[in-house]
Amino acid sequence: MPAFSLDPPQTAWCAELRTLAAERLRPLAEKGEPGHVNRALVTELGRLGLLERLFTSGAVDLCLMRESLAYGCTEAETALALQGLGAYPVHAHGTPAQRERWLPRVADGSAVAAFALSEPGAGSDAAALELHAEPDAPGPGHPTDALAAEPDGSARWRLSGEKCWISNAPEADFYTVFARTTPGAGSRGVTAFLVPADRAGLTGSGLDMLSPHPIGALHFDAVPVTADDMLGEPDRGFRVAMGTLNLFRPSVGAFAVGMAQAALDATLAHTAGRDAFGGKLKDLQTVAHQVAEMALRTEAARLMVYAAASAYDEGGGDVPRRAAMAKLLATETAQYVVDQAVQLHGARALRRGHLLEHLYREVRAPRIYEGASEVQRGIIAKELYADMEAGK
Repeated sequence: MPAFSLDPPQTAWCAELRTLAAERLRPLAEKGEPGHVNRALVTELGRLGLLERLFTSGAVDLCLMRESLAYGCTEAETALALQGLGAYPVHAHGTPAQRERWLPRVADGSAVAAFALSEPGAGSDAAALELHAEPDAPGPGHPTDALAAEPDGSARWRLSGEKCWISNAPEADFYTVFARTTPGAGSRGVTAFLVPADRAGLTGSGLDMLSPHPIGALHFDAVPVTADDMLGEPDRGFRVAMGTLNLFRPSVGAFAVGMAQAALDATLAHTAGRDAFGGKLKDLQTVAHQVAEMALRTEAARLMVYAAASAYDEGGGDVPRRAAMAKLLATETAQYVVDQAVQLHGARALRRGHLLEHLYREVRAPRIYEGASEVQRGIIAKELYADMEAGK
């Protein structure tokens, strides 16, 4: 089946999701407090079975969910995506005990997850992170360079440092945290840990951001972790992070496509009904051509998103390049389409509460998070040259 062709059940499911977003999720979103986790919304996503699908469906289904929800309720889309981003490393790399404790609660919406990678000095350059895991030295005479252990032999560390720009912080129930366990080793010296929010020494604060969803900073003051908290292997945490991002990057593109489509549809309705210069706005060639360009770019982005998602589901070797291309094109396209939609609507689109005013604030952040557009271009170029050198 071509990557861009949806079968009738998928088409019907997308329509159902749009209806659910508008009728059941948007009212809950409107009752939420900007900058804070909307637990009623998360619970409803769980009740509808959408959070469970994060762990039972492939990348294409994830993209269908994110695009459809974004069209009708961006807050619901973001709440779903953040649950997936924070909990997917547990699903993919967690121990049986970790999965048993947390994944059912993530799926039913009773536990909120967060993905804690970025730092004040390590945003786009994630391998430069400085949150460090020091071997625990519990008693006098214990060598500071030796690894302490629990009675069962599991290793112990203390996490110290800062995380910043973390979605769902500081209100999440647990964090997937990436910490440096081997100094000077770059991306090869990072380990992933599952850190419950009530762990001693972990505090946080909210950040007042343009986007309405919760974003905060975390402070780690010798937070204790053991090997039982580890996700994956020691010093291989960067692979955990990149594997998660390779799955979610195309779906960030799907989020962007959903916003672009909502802006395009609003523009079609507005220009078809708005009287101007003795006719309708759509009768002006400049307007009609602009709407055509918006539609063209939106559909091109959609095709690339689902091509990347299909490549992921099929286990293709070019997933990093396709994922980067999809996120780059879709997020840049959405910025363009929403901006043009605002221009064609005029001042009314800037009024607080207007759909486009909302989308105008929402559409900016995806060009930065989960790898800025410049980072995606770097990934694409790196993969292209690697393929050339390999003779592909």
